[in-house]
Amino acid sequence: MPKSKKPLVIVTRKLPDSVETRMRELFDTRLNIDDTPMSQAQLAEAMRSADVLVPTVTDRIDGPVLKEAGDRLKLIANFGNGVDNIDVAAAVNRGITVTNTPGVLTEDTADMTMALILAVPRRLAEGANVLTGDKEWAGWSPTWMLGRRIWGKRLGIIGMGRIGQAVARRAAAFGLQIHYHNRRRVAPAIEDALQATYWESLDQMLSRMDIISINCPHTPATYHLLSARRLKLLRPQAYVVNTARGEVIDENALIRMIGANELAGAGLDVFEHEPAVNPKLARLAREGKVVLLPHMGSATVEGRVDMGDKVIVNIRTFMDGHKPPDRVLPSML
Repeated sequence: MPKSKKPLVIVTRKLPDSVETRMRELFDTRLNIDDTPMSQAQLAEAMRSADVLVPTVTDRIDGPVLKEAGDRLKLIANFGNGVDNIDVAAAVNRGITVTNTPGVLTEDTADMTMALILAVPRRLAEGANVLTGDKEWAGWSPTWMLGRRIWGKRLGIIGMGRIGQAVARRAAAFGLQIHYHNRRRVAPAIEDALQATYWESLDQMLSRMDIISINCPHTPATYHLLSARRLKLLRPQAYVVNTARGEVIDENALIRMIGANELAGAGLDVFEHEPAVNPKLARLAREGKVVLLPHMGSATVEGRVDMGDKVIVNIRTFMDGHKPPDRVLPSML
């Protein structure tokens, strides 16, 4: 491509105004002004004409769609940390570089995780609904709306990366004992700073925890990591919190166990078949057994702008002939 020609960048969803403005200054950019999700056919058409595609987690860039990519497409700059929406291996095999936006959502996601860790045992959503429902609040009572104390409880973190460590720091301030399972044990200095106990066996950790927080990415290895068998290892008074990806949990098994009082409850910001939410989960939420959020763990103005800035840096670096800072390789997944 001649140096003087701006690359054609197609953005699949609406991004913050400041990010879109900067993209139009730097690139020949096609925006999705009305924010309507693209169909697979529209994605394929975009990939036939673009030099750079900027998808989000709602866009499925799988093998069949990648086969439609034109010779011009050399970069998929994902607007998101997770890349489970992209067949990275298939893209790389076609000579297409894939990037993501790591690091900028750590604190936002950890904040939301901690909010759910508090909300579920303390029945915050259920209590808030009392004041906005049809029935008038009768006033305070010594035995009404009793939740569970989190101080002194054991928190088991699955995935001790950036977000898992940020969750651990917050949870420690609330008096939770920190335990974790990770693909690789973290450095001793990190363990000491977090006062975290490592469990090589996920099964053994699950059977001893009061709260489980899922903070690992969704990969083929973590699909249904919390399977029906593993969920049965949890104690009946345990809670599950998930702000990672819905596919990490066997959602049907989780629903059955909560409905049968074999688990105390769950706080979920992600779902196995997004954007669809299992009606049985919605019913459990109305019964006060789960807290459901619409995938808003990273939804802050600052976080979205930071993500856009990373996308722009990745595109500019790649177009200047250098390796982009946030390149994703199949071996990393």
